[in-house]
Amino acid sequence: MSETEAPELLVSVENGVGRLRLNRPKAIHALTLNMCEIMLEALIGWRDDPAVRLVLIDHAEGRGFCAGGDIRAIWESGRTDGSYARHFFFEEYRLNHLLFTYAKPIVAIMDGITMGGGVGISQPARYRVATERTMFAMPETGIGLFPDVGGGWYLSRLPGRAGEYLALTGARLNGAECKALGLATHYVPSEAIEDLKAKILAAPQDVDTLLDQASAVPPEAPIVAQADTIDRLFASDRYEDILAALRTDGSEWATKQIAILATKSPQTCKVSLRQLAEGREYVDFADEMRSEYRIACHVCQRNDFIEGVRALIVDKDNQPKWDPATPEEVSDHLIDRIFAPLDPDAEWTPLP
Repeated sequence: MSETEAPELLVSVENGVGRLRLNRPKAIHALTLNMCEIMLEALIGWRDDPAVRLVLIDHAEGRGFCAGGDIRAIWESGRTDGSYARHFFFEEYRLNHLLFTYAKPIVAIMDGITMGGGVGISQPARYRVATERTMFAMPETGIGLFPDVGGGWYLSRLPGRAGEYLALTGARLNGAECKALGLATHYVPSEAIEDLKAKILAAPQDVDTLLDQASAVPPEAPIVAQADTIDRLFASDRYEDILAALRTDGSEWATKQIAILATKSPQTCKVSLRQLAEGREYVDFADEMRSEYRIACHVCQRNDFIEGVRALIVDKDNQPKWDPATPEEVSDHLIDRIFAPLDPDAEWTPLP
């Protein structure tokens, strides 16, 4: 059976474990609207089913857990009336919120690439397993989007200013770094993952013990050694201040960050900083998702998203023409418009 004929998501219940297996290996299991809707349906069905005591989210095969959302389909929609894009974000964020508020324990296996939408379905889990193959990132500023799927909540709660650094630069973390920052609860060698999953399926009631037994001591996490520098140079919630601090520092590391940030959408960088500043203050995850949905609806039809996806994903010339082109030209008024409420009947709502 070809991938186009194979189901995008494999859903099963095995010995009390509700299993969601992402199954789009050629797309590194990027989430489609269909996958989000099937996951929602399964999770709602299992919510009050006494036969299901634990949920396991993993991927069927291939080199990554989940590379994000179906960006190309969202881009196609954003170039027209945006209705599909809004529908996708609405359902994806409902899925993120349902996972976050789910009463039953969830285990997410973050083995391999875990980006964007993959972060959104793994971070709400009670147990988040990283391996030496984990590559975690929220790279959305490079395509004129923003770290959504709850990024404003998760990144703003990381130690120091690590979240702001990750949101702006799209820096990639390895499994040891995920464990050190609390993005992963366990670090398990990839060669032990299949055995761990088999044992969880055999005895879901022993999940805590099984995870502890499978866990290994991770290697040193490079981001920990960089923490003081990150906290100092990314201290401000004003993007121009961060760029000035990096320029003043002048170190090799700071110079590298300036070069990285020069490739990102200035609009999106300012959106991300405000998103994290506001997200840190929320006490209800639904408020975070409501805010992110407003941003997504406004951003998905703006130049920087259309141009960013064109340059990095469609034409692959890596020459996006951002508008506004510089941080100084991105006005507070523009950012206010991107965060503005929608019409009451168009706002995001969690599942009833």
